[in-house]
Amino acid sequence: MTTTYRISLIPGDGIGTEVLPPACAVLDAVGKRHGLAFSYDELDWSCERYVREGAMMPDDGIDRLRGSDAIFLGAVGYPGVPDHVSLWGLLIPIRREFDQYVNLRPIRVFEGVDGPLRDAAGTDLVIVRENSEGEYSELGGRAFRGTEHEQAVQEALFTRRGITRIADYAFDVAEGRGKNVVSATKSNGIIHSMPFWDEVVAERAAAHPDVAFRSEHIDALAAKLVLDPRRFDVLVASNLFGDILSDLAAAVAGSIGIAPCGNINPERHHPSMFEPVHGSAPDIAGQGVANPLGAVWTAALMVEHLGHPEAAAEIVDAMAGLLAGGARTRDLGGTADTADVTTALLDRLP
Repeated sequence: MTTTYRISLIPGDGIGTEVLPPACAVLDAVGKRHGLAFSYDELDWSCERYVREGAMMPDDGIDRLRGSDAIFLGAVGYPGVPDHVSLWGLLIPIRREFDQYVNLRPIRVFEGVDGPLRDAAGTDLVIVRENSEGEYSELGGRAFRGTEHEQAVQEALFTRRGITRIADYAFDVAEGRGKNVVSATKSNGIIHSMPFWDEVVAERAAAHPDVAFRSEHIDALAAKLVLDPRRFDVLVASNLFGDILSDLAAAVAGSIGIAPCGNINPERHHPSMFEPVHGSAPDIAGQGVANPLGAVWTAALMVEHLGHPEAAAEIVDAMAGLLAGGARTRDLGGTADTADVTTALLDRLP
């Protein structure tokens, strides 16, 4: 018996259109072994669409996504289109309308991948970033534009509900891993929101007595992540801090080109969205040299979220084997193109 999943496919811009087809090919190959089929509803929502039509997605875009089992996004970003237009015109509306309050970022230093650090081998951690409030709120505004008195006010919004549920998710992840959670804070300098964050996370830690827990100031935490990334298991952080730590950790792992991301609605009331985090990379778009492994690992996250951890593990194992001694793109020091890596990866699947 075959289980079919409806996937809303948004290739987006630049290399997004080049890395999603390999990831879908991997999904289809693994699916055959596990009785899974994927039906792709491809959508042209992108910065290029914005240039043509004045909007990243149509007015009924959110409604068109509601019936999906998951959303698979390639990348957005296009020369001449400001980043805040692409972000607030597509990604953030999807994240917030579907209450994707968890941004999940696994980080691994794979065998065969030369990172920038001497002693990073064996690094295996997860960053759990709050994805719906915090520093990335819409509260604030600008006044006296164009005058010497011009001002901008940006307000962070933290709620007890928001902090509680992201902390609980992080502790649940840690229960199945190394049972260790570090919370990123800056309560010595940010006087209201960060002490509130600390208090609520500590309350939730008390409900998980078998998980070791501590808080670290974000500046010191960033330094420790570089000096000894292997000491960390699960990091939980606010929207801004988690965003920065995620890219820092991906660089520690050797290449942002292999980094995956899930925007998760844990209750499954809405579809979750999965995206590699390498961006649209317009400097290499169209050359056929993009690394597809970020999208492939992202596909594995999606399969695991859909309830098939064995299939997801097969994808990651094949990817790890390829990185340990196979074809690789130039961001990892190799000479293979996107098609070469895809073929080599498919050959490694059971």
